[in-house]
Amino acid sequence: MKKKQARYALISVFDKKGIKPFAKGLEKHGFKIIASGGTFRELKKAGVKVIEVSKITKFPEMMDGRVKTLHPKIHGGLLALRDDPSHMKMLSKYGIPQIDMVVINLYPFEKVVARKKFTHEEAIENIDIGGPAMIRAASKNYRHVSVVTSPDQYDRILKELGSNSSVISLATNIELQREAFLLTGRYDEAISAYLSPVKDTESFPKEMMLKLEKEMDLRYGENPHQPAAFYRSEGRGLVDIRKLHGKELSFNNILDMEAAYGIVNYFADLTVAIVKHNNPCGVATSRSVRDAYQKALKCDPVSAYGGIIACNREVDEGAAREMFKLFAEVIIAPEFSKGALSVLCEKKNLRLIKCPADFNRSTRCDFKKVAGGFLVQEADRAELTISDIRTVTKKQPSLKEIEDLFFAWGICKFVKSNAIVLAKNGATLGIGAGQPNRVGSAKIALEMAGSSCSGAVMASDGYFPFADSVELAKKHRISAIIQPGGSIRDEEVIKAADKNRMVMLFTGRRHFRH
Repeated sequence: MKKKQARYALISVFDKKGIKPFAKGLEKHGFKIIASGGTFRELKKAGVKVIEVSKITKFPEMMDGRVKTLHPKIHGGLLALRDDPSHMKMLSKYGIPQIDMVVINLYPFEKVVARKKFTHEEAIENIDIGGPAMIRAASKNYRHVSVVTSPDQYDRILKELGSNSSVISLATNIELQREAFLLTGRYDEAISAYLSPVKDTESFPKEMMLKLEKEMDLRYGENPHQPAAFYRSEGRGLVDIRKLHGKELSFNNILDMEAAYGIVNYFADLTVAIVKHNNPCGVATSRSVRDAYQKALKCDPVSAYGGIIACNREVDEGAAREMFKLFAEVIIAPEFSKGALSVLCEKKNLRLIKCPADFNRSTRCDFKKVAGGFLVQEADRAELTISDIRTVTKKQPSLKEIEDLFFAWGICKFVKSNAIVLAKNGATLGIGAGQPNRVGSAKIALEMAGSSCSGAVMASDGYFPFADSVELAKKHRISAIIQPGGSIRDEEVIKAADKNRMVMLFTGRRHFRH
């Protein structure tokens, strides 16, 4: 790009962070400054020699600022091809300034609609019109015009002007163009999403738009030869974590953190979960984090090695000293006491993660990637209440059995199907996960629990297609079973429970997790 004798930079920004020193820097490199509205007043007050847009257009700002830069004398200066004599003739004929840079950031539409309280009128008034129009015009003419869309770009621009004879290179303009169209694309998607809400009574929309912003690069993906990154989509979640200690997170760490933290935050009582390869290997509730952790670990200490520990309460020093004994990849909790941090930080690589307890409550949809597309479903937020269950056996459950059955059923939704969970006194004794048949999962859970099964309860994420799992449970002295029901052999399964003097509850709802 050839250096011009009279170059104009048009500045119109909502976010005025850093704009004063940036405008003064542009002045030093020979730019004349044009500005509108509040930006004009801000720069004038700062001593910048600034020309108001209305002086160029010969029209005042009107309609409460809705119309100010939408004018041929602005867009002609942005769109004119400098190497086309007919375009340059038009600039001269109509007194249109040659605008070589636009500095724009947009009305904060996304911030407004993210607030807990706002009106529809506020949302509509925060749809920027002139800003996106100028950004698109300048980006289309990238060979001749630089488009600056974020305060984060100011230092980069001034540095290049200083090292490149007050000129912005074509390579930089191309990069600025790319960033500009990403911005306007995201902006339009946000408006479209707001104007097209999916109501609880509606099916999924015909089109869905995913907005993803990279939060961090990860150590690697599922395996070390797979590069990976972590992107923010919508709502609160693991993107809001704060790493207090330890090495970088991996792809698998984040997947397991999601599973582990989901489990403990499902329960209102103090709960600790240990997760490995996206399946729980121990979960327990108690009055202290230390005791809950010890009970959770007892379920499957072999699998817990190298796992993720999650708590829904602050990790205190006593619990930390117990956790220190196990090799774990991550400990995630809403808080860590100073004593806990002093103990756990002695492990150089152990990742200590602080995360809000309501981390996934705002996520409505669950996405699963398949070749060429996505499967989309409403997130499984179903919680069991006493009115949802039905006792189908002659024998009625005790209050203690109901408590353990509800606990085991809650964990089932976080276990890969087919899932069987054995529990007693608020702690898991055995977990059978991911088997092609339900009796296979039952055998794994019962074998894991061993001799401690007597008086324990069993939860199944799907119905029992045959009575074999019930017969197996009775041999291990399981006292009660909770399952969805709905098999064509339900009557046969209930009879087997009655014959063995067991309790059986139906929920009418399954919890498959693939």
